Amino acid sequence: MIEMVIESLRVNPQNYQRVVILKEKTGERCLPIWIGPTEADAIAVKLQGSRVPRPLTHDLMYSIICALTTTIDSILLNDIKGDIFYAKIMLNVSGKVATIDARPSDAMALAVRAGVPIFAEEAVLNKGGIILDKASREITIPGKEGEGSGQQKVSEDELKKLSAFRDFVDKIDLDDLGKNKS
Repeated sequence: MIEMVIESLRVNPQNYQRVVILKEKTGERCLPIWIGPTEADAIAVKLQGSRVPRPLTHDLMYSIICALTTTIDSILLNDIKGDIFYAKIMLNVSGKVATIDARPSDAMALAVRAGVPIFAEEAVLNKGGIILDKASREITIPGKEGEGSGQQKVSEDELKKLSAFRDFVDKIDLDDLGKNKS
């Protein structure tokens, strides 16, 4: 498992789709995950320290978890099938681990409220991870074990599969990548 941090939360100005970009805490791989506007807003509100007059759904979920004397230990991005990511919320219930299946966006919204780490399985990073090179503005994908430098430029076929993300990346300001956006 690799610890990840929320590097940024972005909005594509053309179609208003949201993407959260997770980055390895001690590495250079990024994991872009498209999420819904409600979940993006829930993450952004907490990351920006904003206050809302009434609890959002994720605030309510977190309050219920705490009221039941349960704690969230971590979040795990455990699988990717096609373009769909899967996550688990790891709970500590009276000293026993409970694993709850969740959408990554909901899991991340809870993680920022609980202040717990977000992890990704190595296989998820190998399949969905990318490297954004600030200098060349190129996207590379980690190479398979035993291949040359360990990175490959993304082929045109692979870019077609990532077409929605490619449109977004073409407009991204990589110098601004470390700043939270909503």
